[in-house]
Amino acid sequence: MPYTILVADDERDIRSVLRLYLEDAGYNVVEAADGKQALDVLLTQPVDVCLLDIMMPEMDGYQVLKRLRETSDVPVIVVSAKGQDPEKILGLNLGADDYMVKPFNPLEAVARVNTNIRRLKGMAAAQPKRPAKVLRCRNLELDQEACALTCNGEPVELTSVEYRIMAMFMQHPGRVFTKQQIYECGWDEDYVAAENSVMVCMSRLRSKLGDDGQEAIKTIRGLGYRLEK
Repeated sequence: MPYTILVADDERDIRSVLRLYLEDAGYNVVEAADGKQALDVLLTQPVDVCLLDIMMPEMDGYQVLKRLRETSDVPVIVVSAKGQDPEKILGLNLGADDYMVKPFNPLEAVARVNTNIRRLKGMAAAQPKRPAKVLRCRNLELDQEACALTCNGEPVELTSVEYRIMAMFMQHPGRVFTKQQIYECGWDEDYVAAENSVMVCMSRLRSKLGDDGQEAIKTIRGLGYRLEK
């Protein structure tokens, strides 16, 4: 899915040129013609990078940036006809990630957007992925912190073995698990002629899930079991 770039500038020609070059580079482009419209887009729509003009009607770029930084860290490239150091310093101190002076080469704007997108990708890659604390599938909800399962909002009492198996199922709905995988997950020991234990456990789980149990946990003949999505 392409990244979305907001171009906020009161000059139609600048917006049109930037749209042309950014779309040619593979980006999705959203436009705003004044500061209030820009802030509304930034606060209500997914935006990956913003090219933000300073001199705009309704609300100037500095005001937009100040308000935005109260709730969002979306990368902002300030675009301004003012190239003096005090203006640059003010923009950067308010939270801008980059500063570009008009007139500029559209290819430079694309290059600066590319740089900020690469930085975003690097930050995302550096953050360890944490499993969701609450898993949901069908009419089931499993709270991994509380080790608690509910079905249609009603608590389901599980043994430790049943809980580990349901957690595995709900982390991978639709995936078929062999009896060996289920046993080694639930009982935390090597699978040795334990087929009956798995079958009995699946029967108990279906019973505990009530009327939907048979539909929720499917037997895949010759392979194992899966939790239906």
